[in-house]
Amino acid sequence: MDEFDYVIVGAGAAGCVLANRLSESGKHNVAVIEAGGNDNHIWIKVPAGFNKTVYNDNLNWGYETAPGPHIDGRRIKFPRGKVLGGSGSINGHLYVRGQSADYDTWAQLGCRGWSWDDLLPYFKRAERRVGGSDEARGR
Repeated sequence: MDEFDYVIVGAGAAGCVLANRLSESGKHNVAVIEAGGNDNHIWIKVPAGFNKTVYNDNLNWGYETAPGPHIDGRRIKFPRGKVLGGSGSINGHLYVRGQSADYDTWAQLGCRGWSWDDLLPYFKRAERRVGGSDEARGR
């Protein structure tokens, strides 16, 4: 039986980054377990394919919210990716950061290390964007 130092459940964006960071030194054996299939569905690779992936039962867990009084008793669909890459594979290649004031508010409320200035280096490390300001975007 194989032994691992770390077992990561879910090969979404966070799981894949975590596995990479833990294994890059070569000192740790890391296993990643993913319930979904490969990300070789043609529409995953095409941003305009969002409607073909986000509602595909083979790629989406099909979660819904509980009915609530403020939504007139309805359930709201809550798509979550069931595929290598997780929800990032079915969301049309979209990525949205929060506003700097949101992170600064978290820090002011006691979440040390969560201010905009604390998190910006990590945002930039995760990006390879062409265009925009070097002060706020990764290259």
